[in-house]
Amino acid sequence: MKLSARNSLPGTIREIEMGAVNAQVTIEVAPGISIVAIITIDAVENLGLAEGKRAYAVIKASSVMLAVDS
Repeated sequence: MKLSARNSLPGTIREIEMGAVNAQVTIEVAPGISIVAIITIDAVENLGLAEGKRAYAVIKASSVMLAVDS
């Protein structure tokens, strides 16, 4: 697999919550650290995603914003 995105984090799918159109997929990338992605149900099916399977969280953004509590 080759990607232009610089941030590709391997992990294990821990949960898939199916909605009417989209699915919420939780990938554990390190013990206690998860990333959640909202993707279409078609994407879940086309990729063959299932809980316990390995997958990559691929992050591509032109900017990253930071915030702190006041």
